[in-house]
Amino acid sequence: MYLLDIKNISKSFGDLQVLKDISLSVEESEVISILGPSGSGKSTLLRCMSMLEKIDGGSLTYCGETAVSSESGTPVYANKKKLKEIQGYFGLVFQNFNLFPHYSLIKNVTDAPIHVQKRGKKEVMQEGQALLEQMGLGDKADYYPYQLSGGQQQRAAIARALAMKPKMLFFDEPTSALDPELTAEILKVLKELAKEKMTMVIVTHEIDFARSVSDRVIFMDGGLIVEQGKPEDVIDNPKNERTKAFLRKMQAE
Repeated sequence: MYLLDIKNISKSFGDLQVLKDISLSVEESEVISILGPSGSGKSTLLRCMSMLEKIDGGSLTYCGETAVSSESGTPVYANKKKLKEIQGYFGLVFQNFNLFPHYSLIKNVTDAPIHVQKRGKKEVMQEGQALLEQMGLGDKADYYPYQLSGGQQQRAAIARALAMKPKMLFFDEPTSALDPELTAEILKVLKELAKEKMTMVIVTHEIDFARSVSDRVIFMDGGLIVEQGKPEDVIDNPKNERTKAFLRKMQAE
């Protein structure tokens, strides 16, 4: 059984079709990197997968449970209670961290497990502290986001996502707001998570990172999956002309 199975997803904004008939399955412990030029639909795909955007066509299944069905031709979303349950299967990490500025780090990490998942406060606080330690932020539990560097804020955002015990994590350009030194910090954390067999879907422009950490690389262009496969195939020996052109441009920069 796939952790995530999407079939024939389409999405338009007005007259602009951003996703065209995309199908994709994610297996447990798999790390998938999504590459592609700006405007290729990468982030929109991630937002549709995580139900931040509503799809115009297609279906979406998590762990065998249907979030969106399209038997009638139009997508039908599951009821509110079911969707809330399904949303517990995944965590999201954005490029802009999205931490609550008025909460300390430990409160940022533990608030949702206590109030949304209704888990015991003592246990959650211990787990939250352990996650901050894991992210190299053990001594920063009482700090507020403004007191931290961008890299530290992003590591706190990853700890917050992990605190919900998701089955998979989505990352939308997790290093694009960071300078090279801080980028290296975050990529190290993601590599550690990959070693621990965390299922991840990562929209990224870091080609070397995608090569070293991914089980599968997907290249998107013009709202389509143009090419996908093992990193050594897609990155080192691409077959599609669009993939070749994109990689040449990235390597020239």
